[in-house]
Order: sequence, then structure tokens, then C-alpha cells
Amino acid sequence: MGLFDLKGKRALITGSARGIGYSLACGLAEHGAHVIINSTRQQGAQEAAEKLKAKGLTASPYAFNVTNELAVISAIKNIEDEIGPIDILVNNAGIQKRTPIVDCPKDTWDTIMDINVTGPFLLCREVCEYMKERKAGKIINICSLMSELGRSSIVAYTTSKGAVKMLTKGLATEMAAKGIQVNGIGPGYFATEMNTALVEDEDFSNWLCKRTPANRWGKVEELVGTCVYLASSASDFVTGQIIYVDGGITASI
Repeated sequence: MGLFDLKGKRALITGSARGIGYSLACGLAEHGAHVIINSTRQQGAQEAAEKLKAKGLTASPYAFNVTNELAVISAIKNIEDEIGPIDILVNNAGIQKRTPIVDCPKDTWDTIMDINVTGPFLLCREVCEYMKERKAGKIINICSLMSELGRSSIVAYTTSKGAVKMLTKGLATEMAAKGIQVNGIGPGYFATEMNTALVEDEDFSNWLCKRTPANRWGKVEELVGTCVYLASSASDFVTGQIIYVDGGITASI
């Protein structure tokens, strides 16, 4: 069990006031980490942190916009100075907007790229500056099933998640000798707020269950084990990998 012990570690999870990010923060905290809850709104971050504290877990709220370069630079420095070294970074903040590519305005494309790609780039750049001095660190990028597969009406999203996959591999190559492991988690279809419209669409839900070997939607808590593994010493020689947690979709035709 010591392999998965995160006591004494500090983990920053972006977009963690709700959804997958909150579940991952809860899981890391339950394994001993001091988690830093991030949201664009201080109130949202504060409320999520208080929920974790009510469970006897250690959490701090920290609001900033992952697409704002100056805000990211300032936030990482302040967290390092005020809370302590960031040992684990989980780039979870993301957005999805479904529209056929011929109807996709450039500002929608830009928003998706800013949040899903530029945000992780900025966080990785700033956190690596501190991690490399300590010659230790874990970075986990939340990729997607759509880092590998395409689907109609989400071309901008699949493009962004393909980019996150290659950000992960490129950064892993650059940082491996500096003691930093960089990996990704590729969730399949999970019943989250982002997917509410799809969950409630009976035709789509039936199609998805038939397409998925596990024959169901994923539950957000089923991502926690993979995140804990990649955040812990159990994965010290694992880097540049994307682990797909998808009920078998990427393994089947």
C-alpha cells in the first residue's frame, strides 16, 4: 500500500470544483494528498474545498483562469510560496461545445483551444520550472477517448484532445531525465454534467452501451484509481503514456 501513499504531497487539480476534477481531488486527498482546488470562481473553489474538509481531508481553494498567462504565473508562484511545493499537477479543466465544423465560429474554436490546450501548456510550463529544480514531480493530463477517435460534431474538441495527448508525450520526453513523469488519462464516456444531454438522449445512450464492451456509461469514481497510480511512486518509471479508461471502446471494433 505504501506505493500509493500520497501523504505529504501537494496536488493541484485544475477545474476541480465539480465533475471529474472534484472526484479526482477527493481520491487524491483520500490517499493523503493536500489538494488544491481550482476554479475560475473563488466561491466555487471554496465550497468544494469545504466539502472535502468536512470529510476530514486536507484541501485549499485557489481560483484563477487557466488561460490567463499572468494569472497562471502568479498562482503557481503563490501556491509554491504559501502552501508548499506542487508535487502533482492534474490538468483537468476543459470545455466541450458540440457543433458541425461548417457551423463552428472561430471564437468557439479559439475558446476550446485556449481552455483545453493553452491552459495545460501554461500550467505545465510554470510547474515544471519548480519541479525540475527538485528533480521530482508528477503531471497528469486529462486527455479523452477523443484523443484517439473521432465523432461527428466535435471536431474542435477532438483536435484539442489530440493536442493534449502529444503535449503529454513531448513533455514526458523532455522532462524524464529531470525526474518528472508526465502521463495522461483518457476517459471514455462518463455520466458527467458535460455529458448530460447525451446521457438523457435515449437513442445515443442505447447506441453507446452497445458500442462499449462494458455495456454502460462510466462512473466518475472509476477514474480515481488510475489517477492515484499516476500520482504515486508506483508509476516512477512510467512516462509518456495515455491510459484509456473507457470500458473497452478503444480495444474493440
